[in-house]
This record gives sequence, structure tokens and C-alpha cells, in this order.
Amino acid sequence: MDFLRKDREIDMLEGPVFKTIVIFALPILVSYLFQSLYNMVDTMIVGNVLGDNSLAAVGSTASIYELLVGFGMGLANGMTIVTARGYGSGDKELVRKSVAGCITIGLVASVVVAVLGYLILKPLLTILNTPEEIFQEAYDYISIIVIFGIVMFAYNLCSSLLRAIGNSVMPLLFLVFSSCLNIVLDLIFVLALRMGVKGAATATVLAQTVSCILCIIYLWKKTEILRPAREHFRFDRNLYKDLCSQGFAMAVMGSIVSVGSIILQYGINNLGTLTIAAHTAARKLCSFAMMPFGSMAMGAATFVSQNRGADKGERILKAIRSCCLCSVIMAAVMSVILYFTAEGIVRLISGSSEAEVIENGSMYLIINGPFYAVLGILFTLRYSLQGIGSKLLPLISSVIEFTGKALFVIFLIPHFGYMAVILCEPVLWCCMAAQLLWAYNHNPYIKETRTRVKTVKRAIRRGERVYLEKTEKPAQGETAEEPKEEA
Repeated sequence: MDFLRKDREIDMLEGPVFKTIVIFALPILVSYLFQSLYNMVDTMIVGNVLGDNSLAAVGSTASIYELLVGFGMGLANGMTIVTARGYGSGDKELVRKSVAGCITIGLVASVVVAVLGYLILKPLLTILNTPEEIFQEAYDYISIIVIFGIVMFAYNLCSSLLRAIGNSVMPLLFLVFSSCLNIVLDLIFVLALRMGVKGAATATVLAQTVSCILCIIYLWKKTEILRPAREHFRFDRNLYKDLCSQGFAMAVMGSIVSVGSIILQYGINNLGTLTIAAHTAARKLCSFAMMPFGSMAMGAATFVSQNRGADKGERILKAIRSCCLCSVIMAAVMSVILYFTAEGIVRLISGSSEAEVIENGSMYLIINGPFYAVLGILFTLRYSLQGIGSKLLPLISSVIEFTGKALFVIFLIPHFGYMAVILCEPVLWCCMAAQLLWAYNHNPYIKETRTRVKTVKRAIRRGERVYLEKTEKPAQGETAEEPKEEA
């Protein structure tokens, strides 16, 4: 493959568009699968070994966990968009300065989030109306995750930096190793040592720590362009402004989405322990099913960022169209699979034999399935707009989601129960996708690129017409075969 560079880096500035994105996105997809395996193994072991209450305790903190992950990944991915643009433009100094800035900003932000998160954790669980019988277990689990949130951020930053230069393979290899380690540690801490939900959280943190250490070692030894020197840590106001605006825009977006999920969790917690358990199991599988769409969008984001730095707008347009079409096809396949397998998978993941758990969980998956097409388009447009450099308009889509979930919790879930929970996200996905489609079509760079492409195509068509006229009426001394040979 001539678009593969050394050290497993993929050349996104030349070669086939969709094939390049797919090859880059496949390791991201597998990474997501193994990352999901972390949580799924926790869920299966907790549900099968410790019972429905412990499963509900872990599930009741899922929205808080997603808040941490959303903020950390958003900050890392947003800041490394600047790195990817510098890499696409060939500016090595900018790349190294951006890496130094990412480290500085990221460390400060992650420490602040960990301290604040720990201080407000119990009040937050109380506000979420966490049932009394699972409150302590819920706190025991999520407090460990919050305290060591800096490890999660450090790994996400290292992975994002590698992906910014076109390397999505090495983060996968590190994650595969740590995922296997996580399974072993889960069995030791939960099953053998009987540490309960604390053991599941400890296993996850230790596995992420190993993955992070391996990733840092590789970055230092193998990727010289991502190795900043002391002078690169000097404060550059314009660069840090760009890093903060891009990074915190994505972090706030992820946080708003997660806060919306926390609000939705409040509504779910009022529906009883069995409903919480059903939603926990279904949500785990839902996250699993979303991964192909998220990985494709992440691949598109890096592709768009690098090509924006190189000012190759036509490749950006082709990439976005291809990813949206692929999302529709994947959603159709996913819907069929979920229709026939949802009930069995919910029973397997939850470890429950309760009819309410199985019925509600499988219904959630079957109804959500067809709307993954909308979700895939939403992801592609959101990440691509961020890759181009748009900050505010993608953020508006998160505000729509937050507001919509609040309205569902206040007005619809109390009257329609779990069915309102099921319909909440599909309805909001449609609204968000419509807003992002408008933002994409009105983006100045996209409009300028489209105009430029149309102008070139018109010029080509005019050239072809002139050429055809010449072939139809050869000039004196010129044969008709000569233009054909030129063609």
C-alpha cells in the first residue's frame, strides 16, 4: 500500500480517500471493542458474581463515568486536532509545540477535574436519586475511577497524538494487552479476592495505567516528531489559545452530552432497580453497536484535520460523503442483527432471569437500531466540522441533546415510563443531525471548496467540449487519430 508511511503511519494527503479512512479507522474500531470489553467484563462479572443490586450500582454511575470519559477524550481529541493540522501542513515545530501544550494543559485540567469530581461525588449521587440499597456500592465503584481519572486522560492524549500523525495501530496494540490484563485482574479482585465493585474499578484503573505507560514509552522512543524539547514548552499565547479553544470546545461538548446522560439517569433511577439493571445491560450493548460509527467518524476527523492543514478541500468533501453513506449501510445491517439477537445478548450480559430486565433491555436495542444511521451521520458531521476548525456550531448540537434529555425527564418519562427513555435519544439524534447538516452546508470553508470544485469541473467540461470539436473537425494536416492518442 503506497499510502502507508513508515512506523505504521498512514498518508492521508494522497491516495484513495475512503480506503485510507477505513484502514485508519479499523484499528480505532478494534480499540473501541477492547475498551468496551473493559466495561462489559466488569458488567458480566459484577452481574453474575455479585447479583442484580451490584449490577444496578455500577449502572447507576455509568453517566458519571461517561462524563469523565467525555471530558477527557474531548479535551485530548480537540487539542490534537491542532497537532494534526500542523502535521498536514508539514510544520514540525508547530507539531512539537502543540504536543508540549497538550501535556501542560491536559495535566492541569485532569488534576482539577479529579479533585472537584471527588468533592462533589456523594452529593451528585444523592441528586441523581440513587436508590439507598445500592448507594454505597455505587460510591465505592465510581470514587476509584474519579480519583485516578488522570490515568484515563493520559492514555487518551497519547492515543490521540499517535492518531493525529496517522498511526492508529500502536494504541490498539497497547489496549489489547491491557484489556487482557483487565480480564485477569477482574477475575482476581472480584471472583477470587471478593473485593466487590471496588475490585472491578481497581482492575480497570490498573489496566489503563499499564496501557498508558506502554504508550508513553513508544511515543518517546519511536515518534521523534511528537517528542518536544524543553524550548517547546515555552508559553505561546496564540498556540495555547488555539489549543484551549479547540480542546475545551470538544471537552465541553462531551461534558454537556454526559450531563444530559446524568439527567436522563435521574429519570431512569426513579423507575426501579430492575429497570436500572435492564438499561445498564442494554446501554453496554448499545455502546458496543455505536463503535463502528464512532470509529469511522474519528478516522474522518483526523483525515479532515490533516487535509485542512494541507488545504485539500476536495478530499474533505469526498471523505464526508463516503462516511455518511457507509453509516447508513452499517445501520441497516446492525438493525437486522439486533432484531434477532437482542434478547439473548441482554440475558447474557445482565446475568438476570427477570422478565422485566430482558424485555426492557431488548426493546431498547431493537428500537434504537434503525436510528444508528442518523447517529453515524451526526458523528461524521460533528467530528469533521471540528477537524475543519469549527468550534461553536458542533457545540450547539450538544446543547440540543442536553436540553432534550432534560425535557424528556421532566415531562415524558414520568408519564410514559421506560418507553420514553427508549425514544429519547433517537428523537434527539434526528434534531442534532439536522442542525449539524445545516452547519456543514453553511461552513465557509466547505462553501468555498464546493465553489472551487464546481469551477474546476466547469473548466474541465469546457475543455472536453473544445477537445471534442477538434476531434470532430481536425485541422489541416492533423488526423483524427492524433487527439485520440493524446486522450
